[in-house]
Amino acid sequence: MAAQSLNERLGHAPGDKLVIISCDDLGAFQSANAGVYDALRNGVATCASLMVPAPWARDAVANYAGEDIGVHLTLNSEHANYRWGPLTQSPSLLSGEGGFPRTIDDLWEHADTQEVLRECRAQVARALEWGLDVTHLAPHLTSITLRPQFFDVYLELAVEFRLPIRLPSTITEAQAGFPFRTLAVDEGIVFPDHFDHDWRGGSRTRVYRAFENLQPGVTEIHVQPCTDTPEIRALGETSSGWIDDYDLVVNDVKLRDLIKLSGAKLIGYRDLRDAMRAK
Repeated sequence: MAAQSLNERLGHAPGDKLVIISCDDLGAFQSANAGVYDALRNGVATCASLMVPAPWARDAVANYAGEDIGVHLTLNSEHANYRWGPLTQSPSLLSGEGGFPRTIDDLWEHADTQEVLRECRAQVARALEWGLDVTHLAPHLTSITLRPQFFDVYLELAVEFRLPIRLPSTITEAQAGFPFRTLAVDEGIVFPDHFDHDWRGGSRTRVYRAFENLQPGVTEIHVQPCTDTPEIRALGETSSGWIDDYDLVVNDVKLRDLIKLSGAKLIGYRDLRDAMRAK
């Protein structure tokens, strides 16, 4: 007997188009907190992920009202003049500038995997201690997805906390050099069939195209909504894309029309988590 598709495990037909619209970087900025929660409560977004070590994480938790929120496992601090660092103060996760390394390559070159495990576990544990009903794990900047020793940490935590994960869908296991999807499946970990993203700021054209070309199965579409404030503008030109993401998922009529025309059914990671735990 063939294994059930993810759609079927979620109680849907194999040909249904299920979409998760996810918001990253909750907790990074006050404008991200305001933008993400508005997107979840009044827009089309269906889930978000919290950067537990980031400066505005506690504010995000203070405004939490049971939304579908996972942990955005954070091992980088990419902004030149705005920094955050590890909860565990692990030496191999600290850059010379203070805080986490700015780049993934720097992280991969210096990080001790046991310290990575301890830090990421601490981030999930802190979110749970704060009272979040954690629904999934997602990596910040893909830092723990595409290196085998880091992926082992990702998978271990997914198994330990019984949580679904985000995985890239445009990179094959051959390109990655190790069978990351197969390893997740073998451990009983659930992940969306497709992941549509671009880490550069601004998602409007990409998101329109994603709904115009939507495939059957579960598709996660990534956005990063921020309200327009001096704080976020101070980070530079990239912020204009995040501000437009906010307008896209909260106010844009065309996107709502495309969702209807595509036949998509909006779901969240909580649906995946509950199906995974039910097995």
